[in-house]
Amino acid sequence: MNLCPVLQKRYSKETKSVLEAQRLAHEISFGPIVFQVSHLMLKFGILQLLLDSEKGLTLEEITEKTKLSKYACQCLLESSLTIGTVLYQDDKFTCSKAGWFLLNDPIVKVDMNFNHDVNYLGWFHLEEALLNGKPEGLKVFGNWSTIYEGLSQLPEKVQNSWFGFDHYYSDQSFDEALQIVFAGKPETLLDVGGNTGRWAVRCVDYDADVKVTIMDLPQQIELMKRHTAGKKGVNRIFGHGCNLLDPNVPFPTGFDVIWLSQFLDCFSEDEVTSILTRAAKSMTKDTKLYIMETFWDRQRFETAAYALTQISLYFTALANGNSKMYHSEDMIRCIELAGLEVEDIKDGIGKGHSIVQCRIKT
Repeated sequence: MNLCPVLQKRYSKETKSVLEAQRLAHEISFGPIVFQVSHLMLKFGILQLLLDSEKGLTLEEITEKTKLSKYACQCLLESSLTIGTVLYQDDKFTCSKAGWFLLNDPIVKVDMNFNHDVNYLGWFHLEEALLNGKPEGLKVFGNWSTIYEGLSQLPEKVQNSWFGFDHYYSDQSFDEALQIVFAGKPETLLDVGGNTGRWAVRCVDYDADVKVTIMDLPQQIELMKRHTAGKKGVNRIFGHGCNLLDPNVPFPTGFDVIWLSQFLDCFSEDEVTSILTRAAKSMTKDTKLYIMETFWDRQRFETAAYALTQISLYFTALANGNSKMYHSEDMIRCIELAGLEVEDIKDGIGKGHSIVQCRIKT
């Protein structure tokens, strides 16, 4: 398994002192508490109050402003002090740099909502999921085999956090992705796993002539139609409902571009190979197939690799039980087994995406 230089430097040898390693071990053992306290510091507005205060606030002032009990504030503040999200000096609490990032980093906000609303209860069933190869944590919401089947039936708050997570990461990459995909001026594009149609809408807005077909589960096609209704160019967006996990379901033919964005991470390696094999059978020598994913090994910053490898366990516990955020070597192996070859890989798209350009093997 190859790693980029920044990850190789971080992950190949011990970098912590004994005391730092011990501290990390304790942080891990109290991880659920750290998360919930930090979530409540945001929800109750305490971190924002501290950030907005010029010289900090006393415990009594925080109690008065939040209308919480002194006990509640004291518990949260003392925990946050040792977590590192607040500081204390001259009888006053202030917001630390880590607290600032909790408040202001949009990725942190999206990830925290996603983990709290979508994943938190399901994490308790991670062991079962790993042993059984099924998303055992999904049963906290309903009896579906994958989260995608039940997405339209999840509680509204859960849906909002799920789509907020999904859309944030993809939307940040669309501007650059459009330039890459439309450099060859395609007339027809197949959007595989197009979800609510956000990419399709961007495509028909970007090019006044292109026609986009979204290939997804029938219930997702209906959801897409609701989300795209009234949008500019919607008359050039079509739906193709099917079960992509069925190895007997062929891909429609006649497309200049096949686009798979944040999609293949929803499937196991065998399923990825099956999907790409059927895609390859629908292609001509002129068809371009693009895969956009956040490969954890190709990240510029180590923090991104950390976040992505943790997000992988959402797929294990809740999404489907057998997929992950892939290492690029694993994806390339699936591509080649499917009868495709990689023409180009562009990294650093949006918030850490890579776009893999493929063609059928010649």
